[in-house]
Amino acid sequence: MPGTAQIRCLPSVGDREIEDLCDVLIDCVDGGAAVTFLAPISRSKARAYWLGIAASAARGERLVFVADDAAGTIVGTVQLALNQPENQPHRADIAKMLVHRRARRQGIGAALLAAAEAQALHAGKTLLVLDTAGGDAERLYARSGWQRAGQIPGYGLSSDGTLHATTFYYKSLHAEG
Repeated sequence: MPGTAQIRCLPSVGDREIEDLCDVLIDCVDGGAAVTFLAPISRSKARAYWLGIAASAARGERLVFVADDAAGTIVGTVQLALNQPENQPHRADIAKMLVHRRARRQGIGAALLAAAEAQALHAGKTLLVLDTAGGDAERLYARSGWQRAGQIPGYGLSSDGTLHATTFYYKSLHAEG
């Protein structure tokens, strides 16, 4: 049901969060999401990925947002990559928008995206960029005010091994006032 997930930014990513985040990543990849990995993804590969993200977050390079269900289990996540080149201090990347299949169509993706956008603005970022392989994610980004920049055919492999296109989006952020 809408509104049942609690969105939070993790001050650090601990073992309990890593286990839940592994479950979300494995579910999404096994469900066909084109997010770096091919199905089936092993738990050890998912864990290694999240340990790397935890280290990046500890260095202040990125923020990890999660959505908890009523039982306190993480069912969704998105990252805000803050560490950009010297000539792009105004920009951040949205990465790994993931919502467990059992928690989709409840507004969790939109809530995670809004939280990341608000924190980016708070951090002084005025431009966000992301890429996606399509589907429901593209509809979410369009509804949330993101602008389609273009598509690159054959950018990555789908879980079935075929090449898929990737679409790039951007959003200009402005302080409310």
